[in-house]
Amino acid sequence: MALPVNHPVNEARVNAHSPSVGTSPIAAYCTAQFRGKLIKVVGVINGAISVADCSVAVTINGTAVTGSPFIIAQSGSGAGTTGSLTPSGANTVNEDDYISVTPSG
Repeated sequence: MALPVNHPVNEARVNAHSPSVGTSPIAAYCTAQFRGKLIKVVGVINGAISVADCSVAVTINGTAVTGSPFIIAQSGSGAGTTGSLTPSGANTVNEDDYISVTPSG
């Protein structure tokens, strides 16, 4: 199956996992593989959120990415529910910079 958008070969996808987005949120971390820009952040949950929306803060080396936080909605949530952020600034990375994704709510 062809991709709907041809991605350039100089893009990389990195993954991070947080085991908790509820009462005791745990930050997830990953590192930049090379110098570039963070162009999109997507969060997906493993189960329903029962109390309130999940606000997800994104930082690079502890500095907030412009447009952060993004929301994963509680209403109608379940396994596979997503939220995303397309940063509008403060999104440049150097090799081995750390990116943190911290859920709350």
